[in-house]
Amino acid sequence: MKVSIAQYDVARGEPPLNLERIRKVAEGAKAAGSDLLCLPEMASTGFDWKKNRELLDGAAKNVDSVAECAVACQLDICGSFLEKTEQGNAANTLYYFDSSGAVVAKYRKIHLFTLFREDRHVEPGETCVVAEAQGIKIGFGVCYDLRFPELFRKNTELGAKLQILPAAFPHPRLEHWQTLVRARAIENQCYFIAANQCGFEGHGDSVGTTQYFGHSTIIDPWGEPVLEAGEEEGLFHAELDLSLVDDTRSKLTALDDRRPEVF
Repeated sequence: MKVSIAQYDVARGEPPLNLERIRKVAEGAKAAGSDLLCLPEMASTGFDWKKNRELLDGAAKNVDSVAECAVACQLDICGSFLEKTEQGNAANTLYYFDSSGAVVAKYRKIHLFTLFREDRHVEPGETCVVAEAQGIKIGFGVCYDLRFPELFRKNTELGAKLQILPAAFPHPRLEHWQTLVRARAIENQCYFIAANQCGFEGHGDSVGTTQYFGHSTIIDPWGEPVLEAGEEEGLFHAELDLSLVDDTRSKLTALDDRRPEVF
């Protein structure tokens, strides 16, 4: 399985610019022969809460445009996007589209980042999601979810052998990112793909300006890095040997040796 990660500076509150970027990176992933393209968090809008409220009515159309890219380029695409909920609120929602444009998985971010006031503007998700694509079961999280290992363990219990996390992780938490991504892969003996934003985002309030550090990463089930980008924009590719998941779990039986009844 060949994977591409698109790491870029999301244009805040500008869906047309971001959708054009997504189209270009999808074409690049297709040219590279990839099966899956992973995008960062809020890949079509960024985090302008006021503007995103204004963009809610067009959110579904933006997501449909990403599905159209999947069809045009004949590859799966995964990332998180602004979504309008049934109650009319904003949600930070991961979509996984297959090459036919079908929604294979839809996961709403469960853990909202209160320091960034996300909880004031976004409706949280309530459900773990694992779905089958590319011949493997995949579990999902979004950004801040990375700090909550129980989500990814639940995904593993539901059969996930690959987990995907679109993110917008900023400085000064690079060491946290590198450590936690690797830990989630090691403790669940799975492939872990983490696609991060890069660049600056100005918020015009007491939150100030955020610098996202990139370093999009793929870790294998043994905890070894398959790919780690730097801080610059780019499209990065890697081959995953999915048989390594079962091989790792058979050689080190930590998942079988758990005692959940004690806890």
